[in-house]
Amino acid sequence: MRLVSFTSGTDGTVGMETVRTGVLVGEEIVDLTDPVVGLPGDMCDLLGAGDEALERAEVSTSTNARRVTLESARLLAPVPHPAKVLAIGLNYRAHVAEMGLDVPEHQVWFNKQRTCVIGPGQGIALPRASGFLDYEGELAFVIGRRCRHVDRADAAGVVAGWTIMNDVSVRDWQWRTPTWTMGKSFDTHGPLGPWLVTSEELGDPHGFRVRTWVGEELRQDGSTSDMIFSCWDMVEHLSSAFTLEPGDVISTGTPAGVGASFDPPRWLRVGDVVRIEIEGIGILENPVVAESVAG
Repeated sequence: MRLVSFTSGTDGTVGMETVRTGVLVGEEIVDLTDPVVGLPGDMCDLLGAGDEALERAEVSTSTNARRVTLESARLLAPVPHPAKVLAIGLNYRAHVAEMGLDVPEHQVWFNKQRTCVIGPGQGIALPRASGFLDYEGELAFVIGRRCRHVDRADAAGVVAGWTIMNDVSVRDWQWRTPTWTMGKSFDTHGPLGPWLVTSEELGDPHGFRVRTWVGEELRQDGSTSDMIFSCWDMVEHLSSAFTLEPGDVISTGTPAGVGASFDPPRWLRVGDVVRIEIEGIGILENPVVAESVAG
């Protein structure tokens, strides 16, 4: 099952549309907020409603619930307003090597402020504060139930599904401090999508190809099999410290080929289009735009 958050042009005036959850079926979206189904329009609330809600979502495709075409809908990030966005650094062996660093003994985590999250097709702002703008194509997963102290063997059971994240990074701001948070959290620097593929459809995530293009140039071509710490290691580690909640987004690291690794570095510029493809999930594509004066 592929879950989406979306608005439809029939919902109201531009900028005032109602956010809805849906199930993607071919080129159509089944509206889960239709009274026939009656599920929440917020993805965090939908996931928090538990297995019974997801079962209703799954059978919604055989009802007469409202449908909209994918072409007429505007896809948002599958979780437009997560409570937490957590990302692991230095988690692909080839990426660690290209940066000239040692393989970390422990997991290296930072948070991205949730206001960085944008959806497919939305603009990544080249900030007025820096020109050192970089991309990182990453597999991400979304927590499906509130949990703490999850054993590695049980970790798959708390994951609702899988999506793609571009861990956009402002490198000079990132490298100023050991925490990285400032350089990882600029507004618009967390593209997420295009949808959430539930775990029963995707299967084991540790052998998928991850590719990133800037324009027509392939920059990253790796596999999740190159991860140093598995997704299940991540859940065990994080939940040892704090509670994970439905809708929390966890990004799992990036393969080799980031812009900072080239000599000279290949920073993103206005007009570039970043396209990330992960097999089994789909494509996330976002243009780079100038930061607006108002923004």
